[in-house]
Amino acid sequence: MNRILLVEDDPDILDNLTSFLHGEQFAVDTACGQKTALEQISRNDYDLVLLDVSLKDGNGFGVCTAIKSNSQIPVIFLTASDDEYSVVTGLDLGADDYITKPFRPRELVSRIRSVLRRCGGSSPVLSCQGLSVDTGRGLVSKNGREVILSALEYRLLLYFFHNRGHILSRNQLLEEIWDVAGEFVNDNTLTVYIKRIREKIEDDPADPQMIKTVRGLGYRMD
Repeated sequence: MNRILLVEDDPDILDNLTSFLHGEQFAVDTACGQKTALEQISRNDYDLVLLDVSLKDGNGFGVCTAIKSNSQIPVIFLTASDDEYSVVTGLDLGADDYITKPFRPRELVSRIRSVLRRCGGSSPVLSCQGLSVDTGRGLVSKNGREVILSALEYRLLLYFFHNRGHILSRNQLLEEIWDVAGEFVNDNTLTVYIKRIREKIEDDPADPQMIKTVRGLGYRMD
């Protein structure tokens, strides 16, 4: 499980984002100011830091400078949508990415995982019951044989992997498809994609053992 430090001075954002990231299987520590953030970083090992520019004491730039002077911990800045100066300054200080507020939580998680893969903070290979996903190369195989998936099928499969053991509602899955497609995707389309994925990865698509239907609630990858 990847460990993240969330540095943010807005208590509502801090609480809501921490809860959401916990649901996405991240371990999250929090800090609301520069001093607390630096103390946390000195005492703990983090895989990534989510860093707001404005803090109760100091600012995100000071935290980023301290991080990058002593380590290779990746940093993602949280910036206001119209604050071009903060974006440029953060990147010049060595930040690995930025995301503008307000943002969709799913987009933030996608950015986090992308940075972790790029920086070597997360295992590039996922596996389940003979199914293997090499996220670094975007290759899927079952029992050693390559499985060809469309871009949306691949994204959905990764979403199931990253949420193993959790029930995912159809609305959650539809939102994940919409994030990739950039257009409205209806409920019937989701049914088709789930069916196609099962046909490609299950030994018996009629009796799926990896992506299971939880009647009345959604789906779960065991």
